[in-house]
Amino acid sequence: MKKAVILLSGGLDSTTTLAIAQKEGFTLYGLTFRYGQRHQFEIAASQKIAQVYNLADHIITEINLRAFGGSALTDDIDVPKDRSVNTMKESIPITYVPARNTIFLSFTLAWAEVLNTRHIFLGINAMDYSGYPDCRPEYIQSFETMANLATKAGTEGNQPITIHTPLISMTKGDIIKKGLALGVDYSLTRSCYDPDDEGTACGRCDSCRLRQKGFREAGTTDPINYSVLP
Repeated sequence: MKKAVILLSGGLDSTTTLAIAQKEGFTLYGLTFRYGQRHQFEIAASQKIAQVYNLADHIITEINLRAFGGSALTDDIDVPKDRSVNTMKESIPITYVPARNTIFLSFTLAWAEVLNTRHIFLGINAMDYSGYPDCRPEYIQSFETMANLATKAGTEGNQPITIHTPLISMTKGDIIKKGLALGVDYSLTRSCYDPDDEGTACGRCDSCRLRQKGFREAGTTDPINYSVLP
């Protein structure tokens, strides 16, 4: 049995990655973080997705990154709205959460060691994204090198720890096409950085605009509701 730990945010990318990993024959263990994010509706989405895909286990763990702040997702800072894709790529946006993927991957690595698996899946993307430095291929390569130096499994085992990022070189449109081909129900997913009190996506933040761009490129309609259609 091939086991793997997957970072499951409840979003479009992580759910597509989950479907790909299952198609490849992995038995999956999902890890979701309640880290003080303002868009906590994604946590409930991750729970539903874990049930639908019948994961072997799904852990929701807490890290209080709101104690540090420094991001529009974890602090009382306005989420940027109505930005073009080109503008998003001009600089690292205020929605970047300092060291978030490094923290998340460290926890994921610890659980992978306990489960005696060398496989981690992460749904990051370096094509249609908001300019985050921890979504780049060179970052993943560096973390993977560190993981094999810093763990018992990496130093004593005869197989290296591998971080799988099947979406990293795909456009958002191609990700959605791939997911639809695998039967992903995108109505289960949540991506908005600033949803209303009912969980309805704002339609104006970077994440909503990139998501809608992807559905247009895929030639289909996003099944979730928006307060304002991007």
